[in-house]
Amino acid sequence: MEILFVSDPLASFKIYKDTTFAMMREAQRRGHAILACEPQQLVWQRGGVVQAQVRAITLTGDPKTWFTETASGVRSIKDFGAVVMRKDPPFDSEFFYATHLLEQAEREGARVFNKPRALRDHPEKLAILEFPQFIGPTLVTREADAIKSFHAEHQDIILKPLDGMGGMGIFRVKEDGLNLGGIIETLNKDGAETVMVQKFLPAITEGDKRVLVIGGKPVPFCLARIPQGSEVRGNLAVGGKGVAQPLSESDWAIANALGPILAARGLLLVGLDVIGDSLTEINVTSPTCFQEITDQTGFDVAAMFVDALEAAV
Repeated sequence: MEILFVSDPLASFKIYKDTTFAMMREAQRRGHAILACEPQQLVWQRGGVVQAQVRAITLTGDPKTWFTETASGVRSIKDFGAVVMRKDPPFDSEFFYATHLLEQAEREGARVFNKPRALRDHPEKLAILEFPQFIGPTLVTREADAIKSFHAEHQDIILKPLDGMGGMGIFRVKEDGLNLGGIIETLNKDGAETVMVQKFLPAITEGDKRVLVIGGKPVPFCLARIPQGSEVRGNLAVGGKGVAQPLSESDWAIANALGPILAARGLLLVGLDVIGDSLTEINVTSPTCFQEITDQTGFDVAAMFVDALEAAV
């Protein structure tokens, strides 16, 4: 079948670690045709259907020129066997608009993964609120006094913006409360924006685990992203070390509980972030770590994904 990937520019891919590339490579290996476009190339006009300027590509196996373009042109989104939405965060206004265009394409007959409505309904920081039994002490507010009270209770806390990605904008405030007021003002913009505050979890030293769930089923290995040096963040984007490891008993419990629920809502691929035994985020826009897990364990995550994609269409 023809698979359209809606993604960031192909020229920006770091193919040695890019999960979308791993998906494309496995799909091509199975004989599927690979096409790509960017969200800004989606267009709709009254009397027609959602279309996009797309590129048909063939992967070459050469890391320097990793694809060749075999054709290009305007195509209707509904005509593809599957559409895989893989635009990286942030979830900004343009991402939001793209989900609405893709939802219109669904009404016209397109099969989109992850489902556009589900992308909108599961903001990656706030989606955990539905599952309080799996999370640590957490506060969501724009009120400075509420944050200060939370700090007074828990002493060692993490503050983060709701629209952050890759560890950006995350602060830790310890017992002394040093700079808490300034950090609050920075993040909540003097009460204009909402902030998430969580009790610091010492288990971060063992890694911020990315647990992948595909078609409602957990990948049996996670990637523990371990902070380096004095850094409190384990995100790979800020220098964390990725170590693949088998899921723990609590990882399995969380993934098995959430997997079927999220899959039923149209989330074919989900990345759960777990520190110790606590769920900290539910990533749905463009979950990663396929290649790191496969390279270190031999478990073919991309094959599991394409299996699920084929089954879903």
